[in-house]
Amino acid sequence: MIPPLTRLRPPVVSSLMLAMATLCATAAAADDASRWDGDARSAARLIAGTRGAEAALRAGIEIRLKAGWHTYWRYPGDAGVPPQFDFAGSQNLKAVEVRWPVPRPIAEAGLIAIGYDRDVILPLKVTPQDASKPVMLRLKLSYAICEKLCVPAEAKGELALAGAPSAQDAALTAAEARVPRQRSLREGAGLAVRSVQREAGSNPPRLLIDVAALGSGPVDLFAEGPTDQWAPPLPVLMPGAPPPLQRFVLDLDGAPPGETYEGALIKLTAVQGGEAIEVRVRVD
Repeated sequence: MIPPLTRLRPPVVSSLMLAMATLCATAAAADDASRWDGDARSAARLIAGTRGAEAALRAGIEIRLKAGWHTYWRYPGDAGVPPQFDFAGSQNLKAVEVRWPVPRPIAEAGLIAIGYDRDVILPLKVTPQDASKPVMLRLKLSYAICEKLCVPAEAKGELALAGAPSAQDAALTAAEARVPRQRSLREGAGLAVRSVQREAGSNPPRLLIDVAALGSGPVDLFAEGPTDQWAPPLPVLMPGAPPPLQRFVLDLDGAPPGETYEGALIKLTAVQGGEAIEVRVRVD
């Protein structure tokens, strides 16, 4: 006697449904993230975000790091090299702005580097040539990773960006929230750069920088020159500033040959807990 079909088909149907669900999940993942490119120490990929109120598209470069390894910020500090981005192979692309979540100082062979010692997403603001069409974003990434030794790393990725709903939104939004807010000198009721002035009679010359802190928690302060060729040292915290101020000293060193800090526009990034601001000041 032939068994009823209803007793034979459920396992087959369940297998087909499982396979279809897997394919759908894979396709969905492929729509908002490129494949990982790298090795056991580090890897990178592109991720897409849902379009916001702006005309620009949201995306990100996600870098995965093995425990104990780190990579570098746009200004690497005393050691290291910053990541380099090549979007030349992209289609319908007018411009890309790489945005940088707050870094942290990292001790490296007696020096202080500036970077990331855990997984990080660098948000991208992508402007298309034709806003009615998607962007095919293609990236060639060159970066350095360090543990006890430093080695170069490379990654490639490509991803179509159309601004559609994305499963990467939560991670990308969290990374965007860690990008320092642009502020003017003395602007802000909370974390703020209150004053920048020359220290009288100092040799070599240096700046005194007062940062208004949120409570007594530690503040990290980073300084950058007008271009990538400048290499200012890490500002050093001084004791004795009246609360809620924290005072830092920045030696005016690291200018390129033939350049001076007179009239130079420097960038200060102050970080405390989950707050971060970026202030541009001119040395005069």
